Amino acid sequence: MDLYLIKQLLLYCTVINYAILLIWFTVILLARTSIYRLHRRWFQLPDTSFDVIHYSGMAIYKIGILLFNLVPWITLCLLLPSN
Repeated sequence: MDLYLIKQLLLYCTVINYAILLIWFTVILLARTSIYRLHRRWFQLPDTSFDVIHYSGMAIYKIGILLFNLVPWITLCLLLPSN
């Protein structure tokens, strides 16, 4: 597989994953109460635990994006000459 193709793929993956992260944050920000009620039907979940779970999940997801998409893309940008 061509390194330039991998470089483009990593860039697209980074953009898509950050879009997913922004959508997740926006949905939690705007529709938090309805999502909390939905989760409360399934689990005995206190209000503060709900927030901790979602924001911790967002943080782990963001770290994953940085480690597996953005850092390799930056590395390839530094190593490969631009087209």
